[in-house]
Amino acid sequence: MRKVVKNSPIPIYAQLQDIITEMIENDELQPHDPIPTEHEFCQIQQISRMTVRTAIMTLVNEGILYREQGKGTFVADKKPKYQLSGLKGLTEGMEELGYCVETKILSFQLVPCSKVESSIIGLADGQKAIEVKRLRIVDGEPYAIETVLLHPAQCPNLTRNLIENTSLYDVLRHQYGLIPHYSKQIVEPVRLNTFEKNTFHLANDSLGLLFKRTTYTKEDKVIEFTKSVYRIDKHKFEMVLKM
Repeated sequence: MRKVVKNSPIPIYAQLQDIITEMIENDELQPHDPIPTEHEFCQIQQISRMTVRTAIMTLVNEGILYREQGKGTFVADKKPKYQLSGLKGLTEGMEELGYCVETKILSFQLVPCSKVESSIIGLADGQKAIEVKRLRIVDGEPYAIETVLLHPAQCPNLTRNLIENTSLYDVLRHQYGLIPHYSKQIVEPVRLNTFEKNTFHLANDSLGLLFKRTTYTKEDKVIEFTKSVYRIDKHKFEMVLKM
């Protein structure tokens, strides 16, 4: 383990975070291995327990480490990496990476939309959208909460049973001829609300990532508008940029 540099402009707790992360990336620490105790870090690095605790809790909040009451702190499993460069749905993308993906429909209903949402999916004044709210579960753990808005005229007779346990994109393609061609996506950090924290079994003040995606056909017709909230302690995203 390399030592912190005490006269560095980089805070000591941040240096310790980097050291622990480096040990994990170099396979010195494997998933589910215990890390040194706070007391051991204090002795090795000659730093305060508060500094050690700050570094460790930051890594716990980032999902790199996890704590077990009365047992210690351990290295977490590596986060699934989901690529943002394609138009595959979450189910398709994660299953290709070898993960088991389940989908639980939380609600399926007609709902009024905001002016912005109505404008995006092309609703007339007072017209309601089909809202599909789903919980995405990866390898048995809640992973994301998705809220999809669809124009009812584009997918008549769509029912909850029709999309149960299947890819929504597959249904839109094969049942309604709505073939995704491109999308526009906005990503921003958010503080999880009570429902989201409880669903993900996370503590207060937990953060998530909010994805807002509008998907279009080749003819520039909007297929869907989706808001997805992802927990940040269990996954990471990869973006492929091309010239």
